Amino acid sequence: MITDKQVMILGAGNMGSCLLGGICRAKLVPPDHIIITGLRKDYLESLAGQWGVHWTTDNKKAVEQADVIMLCLKPQAIGRVLTEIKGYLNPNQLIITIAAGVTTSYISAQIDSVNPVVRVMPNIASLVDEGAAAISVGDHGDDHHLEITAQIFRAVGRVVFVREDLLDAVTGLSGSGPAYIYMVIEALSDGGVKMGLPREIALDLAAQTVLGAARLIQETGIHPAVLRDQVLTPGGTTIAAVHDLETSGLRSMLISAVETATRRSKELSSQA
Repeated sequence: MITDKQVMILGAGNMGSCLLGGICRAKLVPPDHIIITGLRKDYLESLAGQWGVHWTTDNKKAVEQADVIMLCLKPQAIGRVLTEIKGYLNPNQLIITIAAGVTTSYISAQIDSVNPVVRVMPNIASLVDEGAAAISVGDHGDDHHLEITAQIFRAVGRVVFVREDLLDAVTGLSGSGPAYIYMVIEALSDGGVKMGLPREIALDLAAQTVLGAARLIQETGIHPAVLRDQVLTPGGTTIAAVHDLETSGLRSMLISAVETATRRSKELSSQA
């Protein structure tokens, strides 16, 4: 569905270059159908050489050639860039945005056009093709535009579809979530070191434990509470530790973290 499209990645920074790699590795479109833009010529030239794609620092020129325009920008840059390119758009071009807190209606209003706009909230794990992305379509988009977007983001991880008003909750859970898990991994590693394990071994075991536990949920579809109970031996070590975690409020802290991050995302959305 996307193989014959001309794709523009506007803002080839961390996430933009990540998506470029995913698209190229998955061979979603030929490399010569892709053009990337940014501010640093040396970086763009290096990235384009790596993947065999085109590059330019001229957003307006690139937009005119594109069927799919991916806005991989920080929220504070969106308004300026939309003003720059609005006169060069045509209504058939699909616009995909990953800018946190920037709504599809805002983008449509800024470009004053009926272009289909799809909003995505990815996360940092997309850098290793294990991302979690939630996708929502604006007023002028349809299932066809959702599927094009999903093809791109499936190349770097898993995809779900949600209403746009739920993207703040997605930000609080999977957008910010890697930071919570990094803290969990660090704490588990520290626990191993406290009990005598070398740091390198403790960190490796902690990271693999989290990865393996997550894969088990995904591949079996079994609820985490059921899997947890399978590890609990009566009178054993794990139930003693779980009791300690419940007493310390681990579950409540993580629920509160998602709630707090969601509230903050809503505040930033309203400011945007």
